[in-house]
Parts: sequence; C-alpha cells; structure tokens
Amino acid sequence: MAKSNNTQGKSKPAKVPDTTIVQNKKARHDYFIEDSIESGIALQGWEVKSLRKKKVQLVDSYVLIKDGEAFLLGCNITPLDTTNTHTIADPGRTKKLLLHKKELAKLFSATQQKGHTCVCTKIYWKGHLVKCQIALAKGKQSHDKRASVKEREWNIDKQRIVRHSNR
Repeated sequence: MAKSNNTQGKSKPAKVPDTTIVQNKKARHDYFIEDSIESGIALQGWEVKSLRKKKVQLVDSYVLIKDGEAFLLGCNITPLDTTNTHTIADPGRTKKLLLHKKELAKLFSATQQKGHTCVCTKIYWKGHLVKCQIALAKGKQSHDKRASVKEREWNIDKQRIVRHSNR
C-alpha cells in the first residue's frame, strides 16, 4: 500500500486568515500610541455589507466621549450600489461604540489630560462580529515624526547590512 504525498510527516502550518478590515496608518504617524482597547460598533445592515467589501476609510476618524457614551466620528463607510432603496445610507454617520463603564471612565479621564486623544486604529472581524481597536494617543510634534522616520530607515539599513554580510 503506497503512502500519499501529503502524509509524509511534514505538515505546513495552518494559515491564519487576515481578519483586518482596515487600519489607520496615519494615526501611527501622527500620534504616540500609549494604550489600546477593543470595542464593539453598533452598525446598520448596509454598513456590515460594505465592511465585507472593505469600503471604509479611517484616515481622519476619532472617538468622542459624550454623556457617558463613546462615538466614532469621521469614519466613512461607502454604501454599496446594491443596497436597498428604502433606507437612507449616510456614509459619514456617527457610530456608537460599545464599551464597559470602566473602559469609558478610563478613556474619559485620559482624554481630559493635555495632548491626549482617542483614535480608532483598526477595524477587524472577530468571529462574526465587527470590532474596533481604540487607542489612547498623544500627538507628535513635527520633529518627533522626522525622528521616527529616521529610525525606521536606519532599521531597514541595518537589516540590509546584516543580510549582505551573511552572504
């Protein structure tokens, strides 16, 4: 009896599917990310369908805490052409974030400090739910941005030098 090719003892590691819908790369450039919290988002049906097609932008989005609730502003979800016509699709609609009271209190106290803000860094799938990664951030000055770009370029050069010397 002959063995099949895929049972020779060498198995490939299972690929983990990428659940990320969108990332806010500009937030990492403009802010020092200090702490992050996972949050749910209250969405409408057409928004979930658009998220499946990755029709969303997080570039200028931020989190507003008002009356003991958190809201995501500036997140633009583009409606699909195939959505039904009897609902009015507002792409810039304010979305409510689903957080525990302790998390809200932590965010509220941190945003009251000077220079701190709360931004959305990532929207992703967790099972069948849409989750949002919220980060407490402190704004960077222009010289901080230049320093982080210089550090990133130096790390790339270091890797290139090590790779070249190992040949």
